[in-house]
Amino acid sequence: PMAFADFKNNKNKKLKSYIEKISAAYSCPKDFFVQTLGQGIGKIAAAFYPKPVIVRFSDFKTNEYKQLVGGDIFEFDEGNPMLGFRGASRYYSSDYAPAFALECQAVKKVRDEMGLDNVIAMVPFVRTVNDANKVIKSLEKNKLKRGVNGLKIYMMAEIPSNALCINSFISLFDGASIGSNDLTQFILGVDRDSEVVSFLFDERDPAVKDAISLIIKGCRKAKKYVGICGQGPSDYPELATFLIDEKISSISLNVDSIIPFLNTQLRKNKKR
Repeated sequence: PMAFADFKNNKNKKLKSYIEKISAAYSCPKDFFVQTLGQGIGKIAAAFYPKPVIVRFSDFKTNEYKQLVGGDIFEFDEGNPMLGFRGASRYYSSDYAPAFALECQAVKKVRDEMGLDNVIAMVPFVRTVNDANKVIKSLEKNKLKRGVNGLKIYMMAEIPSNALCINSFISLFDGASIGSNDLTQFILGVDRDSEVVSFLFDERDPAVKDAISLIIKGCRKAKKYVGICGQGPSDYPELATFLIDEKISSISLNVDSIIPFLNTQLRKNKKR
């Protein structure tokens, strides 16, 4: 994204030539980025309109961004990218803010120009309440203000601090989506990319479930939406049952796990 956002200052002739080639039909490289991203979001939003569609801003890590075209120019090496320059703090940083502005323009285009106001924006990896306030200001600077034209802004709840201080966090957003993969990783101290300790990664662990419960209860107390996006409910029917009992607003499932999930719920209801 920064290769488009900072195109004028790009001194890499090969990269500049490539960007000029793929964006030749547009007024400028930035327009190409905004239009292409907006069209992609718009297709999904239109398919489900008027039902809500949650669009999470990009949440790549530095090593993932680095693999993209131009990434080796703008990204740096990190010892542990999973805990590094990602999410909310990346968006308002001067090192990425110009690219985040393009992401915001794409979302605004979908909502205001295409008329797909069912799109809800979601911010991932919000470490602290101060982090949340800064990213909200950044969104407002980019003309994405909560409540304007019915815009809702959600946060990902995927860090222990989000669970422990859910009341403070959720007061700044319209809802939350539990990222159970990252939440499990950080609560159990397990690198989910490491095969050596992968056997310890379990979203059903009592500590993880306690954190999830805190998030759900906090959101419900504030009368805000709370969902979950993670592999857990698809892999473990008992975790999905736990989430329902906790009165979560919605659950995401892999396609192949929907029927088993429904069968589990039917059996449970018959017992009642």
